[in-house]
Amino acid sequence: MTKVLVATEKPFSNAAIAEVKKVFQEAGYELKLLEQYADKGELLKEVKDVQALIIRSDKVDSEVIEAAQALKIVVRAGAGYDNVDLEAASENGVVAMNTPGQNSNAVAELVFGMLIYLNRNRFNAKAGTELRGKKLGIHAYGYVGRIVASIAKGLGMYVYAFDPYVDRTIIENDGVIHLNSVEELYDTCQYVSLHIPANEQTKQSINENLISRMPEGATIVNTARKEVIYEKDLLKLMAERDDLRYLSDIAPDCRDQLQEKYPDRVFFTPKKMGAQTAEANLNAGVAAAKQIVGFLENGDATFKVN
Repeated sequence: MTKVLVATEKPFSNAAIAEVKKVFQEAGYELKLLEQYADKGELLKEVKDVQALIIRSDKVDSEVIEAAQALKIVVRAGAGYDNVDLEAASENGVVAMNTPGQNSNAVAELVFGMLIYLNRNRFNAKAGTELRGKKLGIHAYGYVGRIVASIAKGLGMYVYAFDPYVDRTIIENDGVIHLNSVEELYDTCQYVSLHIPANEQTKQSINENLISRMPEGATIVNTARKEVIYEKDLLKLMAERDDLRYLSDIAPDCRDQLQEKYPDRVFFTPKKMGAQTAEANLNAGVAAAKQIVGFLENGDATFKVN
């Protein structure tokens, strides 16, 4: 019988697990759960005899892949997959997938939750700032970016986007202003929402060259990955510009310095919160389960990333 392991330090909701179980029961698969595990050794033990693995933010490195001798597929329930060693997966004949779009609405809503919270001075009864009439730049116009644009337009913001991999017609058909360069995005927009992946081209790419271009009241919202920010430049510019603000659901390594020096201009959630809604939990978990069945039964590798 095909065995599937769901290994999650941050578990899926009970409702999501119930639906995932249904998918695998219908396929005749055995499901194993490893939740809130504290030691990597537990994961290494549990993966030894499984053909499929579902994770969230859990790390699947070469050691895990090599321990999983029967493994055929690993699915990251979410969009980002930098926590999976793709090279090791390929070398061991393991297909790696993600579940793009399933967490998108949760991430997009979080962008505005953090923005409104900081714009209204953490609801401390003092006068704050509205978003209506302000310019929002979307850096990468994928699943999340499109929902961010929709919400921003509903709030009455002027919305701009830069993404060299998305046809400008798609952006303009959504009523969003297409910009031809990343520099133009930062020149134009007081608010910038980051949705770029963390790879060799993007790591530390949000640097002084871009941030320093932003207009008065510059605010960066990062629900992507902490690695895309060049923290040395961020610290420098926060010191030089008393109007610059930084919000993120993945705290930077320099979090303590920022919170100590600029408590009113930064906000970080205690843990990564982008996918932490009941709906996103359910959508991503079920999508991962269905992709595993589709691949093992029919060879469907639509969402393969390696």
